[in-house]
Amino acid sequence: MASGFAPVDEQLALLKRGVVDLVSEPDLARKLERSRATGRPLAVKAGFDPSSPDLHLGHTVLLRKMRHFQRLGHRVIFLVGDFTAMIGDPTGKKATRPQLTREQVLENAETYTRQVFRILDREATVVDWNSRWLAPMGSEGLIRLAGKWTLARMMERDDFRTRYQNQQPISIHELLYPLVQAKDSVEMAKLPELGCDVELGGHDQIFNLLVGRDLMREEGLEPQVCLTVPLLVGLDGAEKMSKSLGNAIAVEDSAKEIYGKTMSIPDALMWDWLLLLTETPETEIAAEGRAVAAGERHPKAVKQRLARDLVAQFHGESAARDAEAEFERIFAAGGLPDEIPEATLRGPQPLHGLLTEAGLTPSRKEAQRLIDQGAVSIDGDTVRSWSTELQPRPEPYLLKVGKRRFLRLRIR
Repeated sequence: MASGFAPVDEQLALLKRGVVDLVSEPDLARKLERSRATGRPLAVKAGFDPSSPDLHLGHTVLLRKMRHFQRLGHRVIFLVGDFTAMIGDPTGKKATRPQLTREQVLENAETYTRQVFRILDREATVVDWNSRWLAPMGSEGLIRLAGKWTLARMMERDDFRTRYQNQQPISIHELLYPLVQAKDSVEMAKLPELGCDVELGGHDQIFNLLVGRDLMREEGLEPQVCLTVPLLVGLDGAEKMSKSLGNAIAVEDSAKEIYGKTMSIPDALMWDWLLLLTETPETEIAAEGRAVAAGERHPKAVKQRLARDLVAQFHGESAARDAEAEFERIFAAGGLPDEIPEATLRGPQPLHGLLTEAGLTPSRKEAQRLIDQGAVSIDGDTVRSWSTELQPRPEPYLLKVGKRRFLRLRIR
């Protein structure tokens, strides 16, 4: 027996941390046993469609599970979905995604492949592109692939079924997406330099992953194990983390932004974040929960621990200490940041437009919501009307949005 791999029960304990679906655990245990016996690491695939240029902490939940496999000595394949991104994954969508051009996909992919190595071990990661086998498939290959599945089985997907029942459009190309993703698993399993023993994905991807398992079996290949992780709830404590919803922490955010945004999350959210975004032992998380429930530990102290951990992951321990010190000085003592960005915009125009144009809010609708909630101030005074206009004046206005975002704004 090879000595390079930990006992199977130890491997399973780490791999099952924070997992939603595991299809199936006996299959995974058997593959891990074989891996120990032969000394061959498992080939673990996760696909990422570069549909936007930035990764956020929600993406890192899956990346961290990939890192768990790497820590155990297995081979991780980071599959760039440069072909599938041009289709647009319909998972969880209430409307058809805009289709991206090849140029947009490649531009986004460049940022993805830079950011993922903040989590993954670069030397232990294989990067490949699914256009390598999907592009040569051609129209005939696509038609033959479509013939392997029925419309009735495709409509078992919750999002497709819901959109159909609500008379919302479903484009034909969207129905092809699960099959094309499954084709990745089939083709990778046939390539000796890749392989596909396990496929990882978000919980909303389980249908697609299971299609791959079925097609592999149909092709006479050993079916992949399907393992999914939860969808990370964003800063608002309600919706899945998304840049478009303005509730995300980007992987490339500054140390101060990561710390401040983390401190803003609802207390109830920090337990899942500790489990999914840190290596804090589950026994410690449970102990912290009991201490908070008993009134023996303040929730803020737990959240500070979480914020320090997240900053340290991306910027180092020193930056984490500095970010915490500045947060305490600004928000506990009522001070201002040492550095406040400045901008100059044309005016006068309504405040909700200025906030959006200055990048303080992702949309005018979000700006209106924050103003209605009393979360926006000008020169220290809370603003209640989003139609408030800022007139040109010699000195800049000091804008504060929420608890963390400051801007000195000049109106010309």
